[in-house]
Amino acid sequence: MHDLYYKGRIHTRHNHVKTGYNTKRMTKLGTEKKPLTLVVTSNERKLEVEILVKDKGLFAEFTIDSAADENISELNGILNKATTTTFDKTPSRNDPCSCGSEKKYKKCCG
Repeated sequence: MHDLYYKGRIHTRHNHVKTGYNTKRMTKLGTEKKPLTLVVTSNERKLEVEILVKDKGLFAEFTIDSAADENISELNGILNKATTTTFDKTPSRNDPCSCGSEKKYKKCCG
């Protein structure tokens, strides 16, 4: 079939590459397929960090090395993820005023 239809319209066939199941998506960090890689300096510190990891439902591989610096930046990045900022709705004209005067917003602060 041609790429053009009657009067030069582009054929509307969907390409299988652009739609359908995505098999090459990135796996999420902290899952079984892609665990966190954490470096700690002692067994005591490993136990503390393991508790944090289990509480959040994450998976991690630990390396204990007293000569190296501690590296738990991947864990800190997941735990301190930024949240979406939401704002309160501004009152409409006939809503009660938020200052507590029991008047309508349009007659008090509006």
